[in-house]
Amino acid sequence: MSSFRSFLLTRTAAFILLVSPLVSVQAQIAPTAPTPAATDTLRKFENPAGVSPPVAQQPWYKGKVFKATIVPAILIGYGISTINNNGFYSSYNARRDIQQEFPNFHTRVDDILIFAPYLELGAVALAGVESRNDRLNTLLLIGKAEAIMLGSVFLTKRLTNISRPDASDRLSFPSGHTAQAFLAASIVHAELRDKSQWYGVGAYGIATSVAALRMLNNKHWQSDVVAGAGFGILSAHLAYLSHRNRWGRKPRLLEGTSFSPMYYQGAAGLTFTWRPTK
Repeated sequence: MSSFRSFLLTRTAAFILLVSPLVSVQAQIAPTAPTPAATDTLRKFENPAGVSPPVAQQPWYKGKVFKATIVPAILIGYGISTINNNGFYSSYNARRDIQQEFPNFHTRVDDILIFAPYLELGAVALAGVESRNDRLNTLLLIGKAEAIMLGSVFLTKRLTNISRPDASDRLSFPSGHTAQAFLAASIVHAELRDKSQWYGVGAYGIATSVAALRMLNNKHWQSDVVAGAGFGILSAHLAYLSHRNRWGRKPRLLEGTSFSPMYYQGAAGLTFTWRPTK
């Protein structure tokens, strides 16, 4: 009986020694992990029905509209505040000081400089520098901005009916020359600022010279040129904000489409293939 018990204990010990390494290896190969059902249960309320979490809305002062209108609004507002003899340093005060320093100044350079920023943009394009938009879109933006500027400036001239310093007519406010120059400068800055900020600095320097020459020529008041700069910049910014279509590129509706000729049983035709896109 004792020999049988010893035999049974020996066999049991041997079985345990053989099985225990296998259990250890299996545990290392396939460690315990939470089941998918358990994982889903824990996270099922984090994103119900696959709905994306709401995106935090940025403050209004960081929006595109505010950034595009704040500088023009300040310029136009300051110009309005100095009309005639109003403001801390009024348009009358500025004209008096200019006439004292440059009593007989006259030049026609300002009539040419209003388009100088566009010549800068064209020269840079011919030199091989890529702008923000392709040439077709740039021309469309310029056309749209010019239409906005011309319409707003000449409507305001008619409504305000302010006499020029030389009393030649009553279309003084705002300055169309200055608006045109700052519009062109804004286009140059928007198209080339990613390449170098100096392109915009040069264009705005030309536009500022136009504003100064309009006052030196006794054609505009201080209020006219400051507000004119605001009208020009605002017109350019509005053109970019409203430019949604990208002409020269395939519309999204036509992405994934193709046409190919077909010849079947003596008849020629055209096959059309369309693959919907996300």
